[in-house]
Amino acid sequence: MNKGFYFERNLLALSRFDPALCSRLSGAETTRGRYRFIESRSGESIPALVDNSGAAHPLHSLVDPRREGKRLISTLGNEGFLIIFGLGGGFHIEAALEKTTIEGITVIDFDIHGVAELLSSREYIGIFNDPRFRLLVDPSAEALEQYILDRYKPVICGGISLLPLRTRADFSQGLFNQAGEAIKSAIDMVSADYSVQAYFGKRWFSNIIRNIAQAEQNTVPLAPVHSVAICAAGPSLDAQIPLLAERKNRPFIIAADTALPALISAGLTPDAVVSIDCQHISYYHFMAGLPEQTLLFLDLASPPLVASRSPRPYFFSGGHPLTRYISRYWRPIPEVDTSGANVTYAALSLAEYLCARNIELYGADFSYPRGTSYARGTYIRSLFENKQNRCIPLEALHSAFLYRTPLFKQGDENNSWYYETKPMAMYRLRLEEKVRSMKARIVVVPGMGAPIRLETNTGDNRTADTLRLFSSGKAAMGALEFLAQYRAGINALPLLQGPVYSFLTGLSKEETIIFTTLLPAAAALKRSAPELDTPELFDAVKKYCVGELEKLLGIWGMR
Repeated sequence: MNKGFYFERNLLALSRFDPALCSRLSGAETTRGRYRFIESRSGESIPALVDNSGAAHPLHSLVDPRREGKRLISTLGNEGFLIIFGLGGGFHIEAALEKTTIEGITVIDFDIHGVAELLSSREYIGIFNDPRFRLLVDPSAEALEQYILDRYKPVICGGISLLPLRTRADFSQGLFNQAGEAIKSAIDMVSADYSVQAYFGKRWFSNIIRNIAQAEQNTVPLAPVHSVAICAAGPSLDAQIPLLAERKNRPFIIAADTALPALISAGLTPDAVVSIDCQHISYYHFMAGLPEQTLLFLDLASPPLVASRSPRPYFFSGGHPLTRYISRYWRPIPEVDTSGANVTYAALSLAEYLCARNIELYGADFSYPRGTSYARGTYIRSLFENKQNRCIPLEALHSAFLYRTPLFKQGDENNSWYYETKPMAMYRLRLEEKVRSMKARIVVVPGMGAPIRLETNTGDNRTADTLRLFSSGKAAMGALEFLAQYRAGINALPLLQGPVYSFLTGLSKEETIIFTTLLPAAAALKRSAPELDTPELFDAVKKYCVGELEKLLGIWGMR
């Protein structure tokens, strides 16, 4: 058959799941001679890369490429998500798709003209029609990283493995090495996020559905602010509070929840306080009370007990799939970036949402300066002061708190030394990365902690958006009616059978979103019951979530 016949049929199959790539390939050339095709003893057409000297390098066995592909795949473990470097003739991919334990396959290749030549040489229809398969051609490191973050779900797929088609990977070693680094970076982020889901997925779900009733209340829309001071709870805040209190032109003060009692005890009332922790321990930051004029901003996944501290809290979506579902199908809720995984980052994101042009950071130490954990007046400091006695002095309590995780001593031994932990360093780096993308002018008030490097921030605050209001939209229905409708949506999801990505292909758009809202809770259930396979796990998570909704609806008198 001629090249055009194969090429058109392959593009038609590819367009089912990736019309954008199909469009790119339709404009590629198939006659650049990137490959030479050699017949194997078993009668298969084998692609061979042509180097600059004209020599051909076969990508598969010239004896029996299908048997070689099966042997290659047999070396893999039970990982459910497979990344392959190199499309080649697809024999290794066909063998991988025969494994029922593989939930998803992503093939990465470079040189779109070379890939177009491959598609004009033989049929890939069986591969392209499988919902588990995706092909990436010439992806940038950033695009590849984002793809892995979006596509790879450990609770669905289990582990992940990388399989290079060796000759192809060696031929473009630099490009594939960069791809490998991007994949590793993405996996690290996915793993960290999954670990958090495994611990808090059920609590998030429980908190979100219980906050719905209070989120139904209307709040006064908030106009943009010009200048913001963000107060974190690092020890440097002790010396910085007087600087802020003495300001003639007081900025809009946003306190991290950990810093709230420190500010109140120092006589400084913040304009707003932000809390994102789903654990009930966050309530202790509010034990000293919430000033009447202080606005409370909460992730919808925060504990309802914390929400009860204010008659009309301002809820936002921190990115949980259920809060996004709520925002889409019930009531539009402002989305605040909490991906930095700490409350200081969330406060900075809130300031950005409020269109602040000038932002100052106080108490953002991201470390333990000279071995001190938090500012005076914070919950942990007050707790230790109350617990100390002759047998367990204050210093012993602080030391036990500090040394519960590995510490790394940084800075000048005689002057400004501090302890840093890996999570703290990660929080600081994520904040620095966010600042680089912001339009506001941002200043870190000098302190004793780990230095925050903001030199790449342009501070082009003239272009900052000044029109956006912080306000929730109109609810499409009552809160209880929405929860009952959501319960019905979960119950209506079909049984999960076969590969997950094949299952997802058969769902409607709303069903897919509902399914996604269950993933964090599924991660938590998987942690407590690792023996569950994927169908059993999603049967269990459906029962758990429906049970939680029915308990709540029963309390509110609506079955």
